Amino acid sequence: MLAFQTLLKIYSYISPVIDVAIIAFILYKVYELLIKTNAIQILRSAAIIALFYLGAWILKLDTLLWILNIISPGLLVCFVIVFHPELRKVILKLGQRQWFAFGKRSKHTHVDAVLIAADQLSKMKRGMLAVFVRHTKMDDYIETGTRLDANLTSALLYTIFSHDTPLHDAACFIENGKIIAAGCFLPLSEQYDIKKTFGTRHRAALGLSEQTDAVVLVVSEETGAISLAYDSKLHYDLSITELTKTLEELLEITSDSRNIEDTIDESRINS
Repeated sequence: MLAFQTLLKIYSYISPVIDVAIIAFILYKVYELLIKTNAIQILRSAAIIALFYLGAWILKLDTLLWILNIISPGLLVCFVIVFHPELRKVILKLGQRQWFAFGKRSKHTHVDAVLIAADQLSKMKRGMLAVFVRHTKMDDYIETGTRLDANLTSALLYTIFSHDTPLHDAACFIENGKIIAAGCFLPLSEQYDIKKTFGTRHRAALGLSEQTDAVVLVVSEETGAISLAYDSKLHYDLSITELTKTLEELLEITSDSRNIEDTIDESRINS
């Protein structure tokens, strides 16, 4: 009994710390979710409306308060309609998140094969769109293309994207060292402030990153720039070093799990 009372006493001291830590963790995850879905503008709009209402209440503008109370249900409906895309992304991301996935390491060992093919296609200014699958199920998008279930090699990727074949213009999906499918169609971005110079590939890559947790690699056919789209953002014209570092972090690749497989004969390409 004495030991139990001692434990209760100790817990009474540490419970406020645990309480604050849990709240801080939840707030951090919510903030991270809002930032990654570009839904922070929802909070900004809500804050502006709240400040407007608070100002009317402090200044005792009774008529204005009466009007606001009358139209508030309609404002809520309008708010949901206007911010429907952002709210949908938040819900989708919420279902995709692994809140306690600390230290989990996945074994994607063929990133170098993708980067080798991307580098060669970049030099030739041939477009490429490669999707790295993470946690979100991609069946709906994969079914729009051609199933391959082939071992991932740089030569196969180069073959798919270097020639004007039916699979060239769409995306391929990569998971667990395999090309699951190619010629797959992706949703276009709903962002209104995307650069007009970006073509369909970049808009498709950004669109998929807005709806899923996938990482999408894009090679521009116009400039040869290699970019990554993830977490609703497009990171344009990255170097091979930057690409490797970013993919290792996003795909949780340890340095000893990388598998360099250069299967492209550059002398034949350059000739």
